[in-house]
Amino acid sequence: MKAVILAAGEGTRMYPLTCTCPKPLLPVSGKPVLRRILEGLKVSGVSEVLVVVGRHMDAVKEVLSGVGLRVEYVVQKRPQGTAHAASLAEEFVGGEDFLLVNGDVLVPEPFYGKILNVFRHSGGNVVSLARVDDVSSYGMVEVKDGRVVRIIEKPEKRVGGLVNAGIYAFTSEFFEELKKTPLSKRGEYELTDTIQRMIDRGAPVIPCEVEGWWVDIGYPWDLLRANELVMENKKEELVIHKSAKVEDGATIHPPVHVGEESTIKAGAYIEGPAYIGRGSVIGPNCYIRPYTSIGNYCHIGNACEIKNSIIMDGTNVAHLSYVGDSIIGENVNLGAGTIIANLRFDGKNVASTVKGRKIDTGRRKMGAIIGGNVKTGIGVMLMPGVMIGSNVMIGPGVVVTENVHQNTMVILKQEIQKLQLKETPSK
Repeated sequence: MKAVILAAGEGTRMYPLTCTCPKPLLPVSGKPVLRRILEGLKVSGVSEVLVVVGRHMDAVKEVLSGVGLRVEYVVQKRPQGTAHAASLAEEFVGGEDFLLVNGDVLVPEPFYGKILNVFRHSGGNVVSLARVDDVSSYGMVEVKDGRVVRIIEKPEKRVGGLVNAGIYAFTSEFFEELKKTPLSKRGEYELTDTIQRMIDRGAPVIPCEVEGWWVDIGYPWDLLRANELVMENKKEELVIHKSAKVEDGATIHPPVHVGEESTIKAGAYIEGPAYIGRGSVIGPNCYIRPYTSIGNYCHIGNACEIKNSIIMDGTNVAHLSYVGDSIIGENVNLGAGTIIANLRFDGKNVASTVKGRKIDTGRRKMGAIIGGNVKTGIGVMLMPGVMIGSNVMIGPGVVVTENVHQNTMVILKQEIQKLQLKETPSK
């Protein structure tokens, strides 16, 4: 069985993380989203995969090397919509049935096998569905008599229901329908329009509901939720690489993964589920709380506390700092005493500003989203929901209450009054 993964999107809603890391390569529990999808497809029996990529093909190739599948690539040179991206796979599919997967969707690994089983026994094309509490951010799907009858693109009503989960099984005839898909109001060729055309002409489109959990990674806080769900489903186990070192006086409560050549120093207290990559140093005397993912070559040092956060490669949180419910990009250095607040005084959900629009994150506890190559001075405080762009420097003592754009320096302006003291006469 062949599979096609659509991973060409720019990920503008994932700013500032995507300034330095392509969206499909953002980490979830120590592993890029795209690699997790491929590993799930492999388990289901898929042997050949085509990845439709954008500007970052070399980086994607490097991350997917050694995955154990035959992987090919095609570049969508400019964004023209999901239907256009899917059309680039026609030669690869070559008249066979295939799976089509959005590259920013995560599900439990067994689901890929389930949708293939439904496809083989139903005699029709299959669309995956997920049940959510609020359909207004997704494409709502209506099902009648065991068939999909209508897809409504982002309805205005905030109600619960079934939404398009972004995983499909199609026959090769699907490509003929793609060629007939018109431009949407957004000026793109939309996959949902193609599927609706198939339904309207009477082609059977069968629903397949995701069991357990499903995450559509559209905003940075969705990455945190994916990290939590993947870790939540880990078995109770302790994995410490044979080249890793755990000093006497360190405490580890599984499930915890400690990568090769990492060091857990005395006084470190790690409460799983947690992931620590290779070459990282944890401690001394720090607290790693559940649902924390720490990348490669990081340092979490003395008197630091990390809670429910993703720390990407090469980042240092070395002294007296607190990081809660946050995502910290690559090669970041948080100065001593940097504190990230993650709870509003009134206890309401935290909002973040994305592309000029304030959006409810849906999270009562939400810290900061920090892009790559950021440095903070001592005593910096970041308020809930702020986003810090890449290549930013924040001077000592600054309280950040709103987003900081990339390539910016923020310093605290102080007025210092010098008072002339009377000289004390000498005796």
